[in-house]
Amino acid sequence: MDEPTGEFPASGTDEPRVTITGATPAGDLVDDLPTIDPATLLPHWTEAPTGQVPIVVAREAATGDDPWSTIPAPAWREGEADWVAHEEQFDTSMLAGTERPETARPWEFDVEDERGAPEEPAEPEWVEPARPEPTHPESGTGPVGRTRRRPSANPLAGRAVRQAPATSSVARAVLTGVLLAVVVFAFFVAGPLPLTALVLVVLAVASGEAFAGFRSVGAHPATVLGLVAVVTLGVAVYNKGLVAVGPVSVLLVVLGFVWYISAERTIDVLDGLGVTVFVYAWVGVFGAYAVALLSPTTFADRHGLAYLFGAVVIVIGNDTGALFTGRWLGKHPLSARLSPNKTVEGLIGGTVLALVFGAIIVPLVSPWTLTRGVEFAVVLSIVTPLGDLFESMVKRTLGVKDLGRLLPGHGGLLDRIDGLLFALPTTYYLLHVLSMH
Repeated sequence: MDEPTGEFPASGTDEPRVTITGATPAGDLVDDLPTIDPATLLPHWTEAPTGQVPIVVAREAATGDDPWSTIPAPAWREGEADWVAHEEQFDTSMLAGTERPETARPWEFDVEDERGAPEEPAEPEWVEPARPEPTHPESGTGPVGRTRRRPSANPLAGRAVRQAPATSSVARAVLTGVLLAVVVFAFFVAGPLPLTALVLVVLAVASGEAFAGFRSVGAHPATVLGLVAVVTLGVAVYNKGLVAVGPVSVLLVVLGFVWYISAERTIDVLDGLGVTVFVYAWVGVFGAYAVALLSPTTFADRHGLAYLFGAVVIVIGNDTGALFTGRWLGKHPLSARLSPNKTVEGLIGGTVLALVFGAIIVPLVSPWTLTRGVEFAVVLSIVTPLGDLFESMVKRTLGVKDLGRLLPGHGGLLDRIDGLLFALPTTYYLLHVLSMH
């Protein structure tokens, strides 16, 4: 192939050629180009920067004194009339939809199924968060736990329920109860001072079981401070009477405040001081009425020992009758939300046996009489189940079945004296109402 010569073939030759109709040689247009001001051209990329920026407004405005004067100011819409001019620009009907009731929540939508009926929104499922490991306020280490949970329609749903005991458990419970009754009766025979020492030990152990139950769910009670307060209250009541409840309670709150502000980590006041005061009031203050009955400053001639004996006998009769009657005949729960195993039949059976004990056993001890024994049996048959249900409510709130394992077939000491804790202050004040002091 020959190299191109750059020459056009002459017209009229026989060689073929291509003609473009209407084309104008580029050189003919050079004279028609507008004159470009060299000052407006960007510098060559090899030249040093000048620091100038491109102009963004109209070129005509740039020649004026204020290049921003031609830019319109923002339009503020303050009144209803300000929106009229913009109705044609924005059609609000596009936001219209099916009319929703005023009670509808923002995140709920009516979605129609294949049949055209709106679907009911599904109830969100709440998953219980993982509980942190309990820590002690003495050291202040570890995560800060909380016992409170998100409120719901039934905050006790899904919590632990104490199942009906098997035959072997009933046998163990009866054997344990008989041995416990023998020990307690021996201390009654020993006198007020040994019995007071036993009461203080029982209250301290029961308080420790309650504190342990709250710690198991992440609370931070001041266990040592609480136990000292319970024992101190018992000793003070024995020597000074119930007037000691006020000073000891005030000291507990003040020292508890100092206890927690000196901890290394911040602890929730309800999970710390609140739990400490709650257990102290429930076990310590209520149990101190047993010490008040035994105190020589309350009743003369050791009558307080006899009154406490009568109250314990009636409570034992109520608990025993409720246990066996409820197991054999129980069909109607007394409180299905708190304790489904406590039945109305058990309540009736417990009341009947308490009346029998109050009419037969209690009057054998002076200064009890048949009438007083029956009167106390009626009242304590109402109060004792309330104490039992109260502990069941606490255990359901904590999600535990028992607060201890010290007594086979019964759980812990607190599980055994829960009804007695409510019966003790009732006995004390009823004695004064009936002028039996």
